[in-house]
Amino acid sequence: MPPEATPFCNGDAAVASCSKPLNELFSSLPTTIFEVMSKLAMEHSSVNLGQGFPDAEGPETMKQIASKAMYDFHNQYPSLLGIPELRQAVARHSEANQGIPVDWATETLVTVGATEGLASCFLGLLNPGDEVIMFDPMYDSYVSMARRSGAAIVPVRLRLPDFSVPLEELAAAVGPRTKMIMLNSPHNPSGKVFTRTELKAVADLCTRHDVIALCDEVYEHLVFGGAKHISLRSLPGMAERCVRLGSAGKTFSFTAWKVGWMTGPSRLLNPIIKAHQFLVFTVPSSLQRAVAHGLDQESDFYLSLGPTLEVKRRYLERELVALGFGVLPAHGAYFLVADVSKFLRSGEDDVAFAKRLTVEGGVTTIPISGFYVGAIPPTHLVRFCYCKEDSKLEAAVERLKAYLAPAEESGGDERGGR
Repeated sequence: MPPEATPFCNGDAAVASCSKPLNELFSSLPTTIFEVMSKLAMEHSSVNLGQGFPDAEGPETMKQIASKAMYDFHNQYPSLLGIPELRQAVARHSEANQGIPVDWATETLVTVGATEGLASCFLGLLNPGDEVIMFDPMYDSYVSMARRSGAAIVPVRLRLPDFSVPLEELAAAVGPRTKMIMLNSPHNPSGKVFTRTELKAVADLCTRHDVIALCDEVYEHLVFGGAKHISLRSLPGMAERCVRLGSAGKTFSFTAWKVGWMTGPSRLLNPIIKAHQFLVFTVPSSLQRAVAHGLDQESDFYLSLGPTLEVKRRYLERELVALGFGVLPAHGAYFLVADVSKFLRSGEDDVAFAKRLTVEGGVTTIPISGFYVGAIPPTHLVRFCYCKEDSKLEAAVERLKAYLAPAEESGGDERGGR
């Protein structure tokens, strides 16, 4: 090695010479509130109603097919687009459930969960300087991956208490640089199901201003209370402007499988496929075969999710209201947003309350402010995830009663927050 050469970051002594900045976006991201609350829940043996995954798993037949497929088929790279069986099942599922015909050979792609699908969409469709309209609050991966593509986020805040779309503000947010509107329905974190009127307003803006729509519809079957999920892609003029994403994790309660899919016009899918190719290339074929079976043969499971979840939500809503929480309306997904104003101590916000409730009360929630991108988010709301076994929900309710019950109901003992 020449005298002037030095090892590149070789050991502790070289750390000082490795001071060139790493990726500014990801290096500057704080620890997510989900990780903070989950870690706190584990440390304090809390009943965790924060993390959004179900306790009950999907059909046994799908597990058997996934296991058997590892022995019956080769385990080498499948097509980067996904195996034909699953892509055909995705096309059939689209037409059967939303009335949207899909050419499986040119308009489908299988992804490593919907999250990778979202990343591929942002990277494949957006250029630096493009603007993306997103509804605030929102799932946190949207912002970081869209910004990584070089795009700017234009948040449009949904109105409380029902998270309705401010149509005038939405229209005003569209400008000459608007490339995409990001739509998540049913919505995380609120559980809102976008109405036909709201969807039509989005569709009209897209067609009028030549804008793409990216539709995260992973909770499409998790609807209840008389609501109906309507895909934006089913509206007139939107089939050629929309990319629509689904997820086996949400449809079949197998969140660890990380199998997602998207449908859309080949014009939009082509650059997305290139991004997918260089991010992950492909998806485990044994899991794909199981999901193909599920979409075709296990509709009884995913069509029963909404009614099952409605029972759980009604139970939790009733108990929370009795304790003094204000429960915001929702008709989809498995999240309940509650107003905790009554329980906030002086100077306390939703984050501090959620941490205190975990440590002292033994129940974990997620503060809603962590889902907002715009300035001055609401700080009096928390999210409960209720896709849990009944015994866990009941245990959480008992702990909430013990910690937050009014003093007169607890023998004069001043309980948490009083």
